[in-house]
Amino acid sequence: MIASTTIPVVSRVSDLRVAADTARSQGKRVGLVPTMGYLHEGHKSLVACSVAQNDLTVVSVFVNPLQFVEGEDYGAYPRDLERDCRICAEAGAGLVFAPPTEEVYPQTPVTAVVVRGLNAVLEGRFRPTHFDGVTTVVAKLFAMVGPARAYFGEKDYQQLAIIRTMAADLSLPMEVVGCPTLREPDGLAMSSRNIYLTTEQRPAATVLWRSLQAGHEAVKGGSRDPSEVEAAMAEVLAAEAGVSVDYAAVVDAATLERPEVLAGELRLLVAARLGRARLIDNIGVDCGWL
Repeated sequence: MIASTTIPVVSRVSDLRVAADTARSQGKRVGLVPTMGYLHEGHKSLVACSVAQNDLTVVSVFVNPLQFVEGEDYGAYPRDLERDCRICAEAGAGLVFAPPTEEVYPQTPVTAVVVRGLNAVLEGRFRPTHFDGVTTVVAKLFAMVGPARAYFGEKDYQQLAIIRTMAADLSLPMEVVGCPTLREPDGLAMSSRNIYLTTEQRPAATVLWRSLQAGHEAVKGGSRDPSEVEAAMAEVLAAEAGVSVDYAAVVDAATLERPEVLAGELRLLVAARLGRARLIDNIGVDCGWL
């Protein structure tokens, strides 16, 4: 166990299993919040949700090399374990699991968990192999902690959908819980990568939220043509100087497929680059209630 003045921290899988198994043997419920660290209020809200629903909340802090594609920021990804521990303690977590890379991957992995189809659209088009790295490490974390509830933010909606599918397909003893996106007062979704935004770029980053609102207004106004809604979002994004648009999409909330005619529960998703930062965001809209 690593010494910490704020919360118990373990780095070995065996210690994590002992803690989780002991809790379950006492009739306690276990919650897991998987993170890559450098926690913010959004992560803190996930921890708080788990604390409210479980007796022991484990927060994993692990920057997973498998989910970074070529040219991305693995080496530069922000890390501050002491700060993360303080945030976890403030939110009421009971344990931090912060393993070194060699503990998670004792040898170069030759096995991958792949959710075909869902991993190839939207983010998958721009970050090939990313979701395979996510599902592989999450499957390992699920196996390490054992039966529990796992909490993920809706900001990474495609990731949430993929992990839910993986857990169901593999009959994993894990309830996957989605939690609402936390936002700054001006609408920007909280993200560890917001740190890459300069003072000048920060106001422009709200364009993602504004584009989603434009898409929502298009649906609310009666548009049932996905092309019209996507064009409304893309237009707002393109009008912001310095922003490079990756996609503006409307999909079925369950399947992530683009419907021919908008109906039922939908998800509006956008991704754009602003300087060093690549930002994503999404909101839900239900045509049945409009």
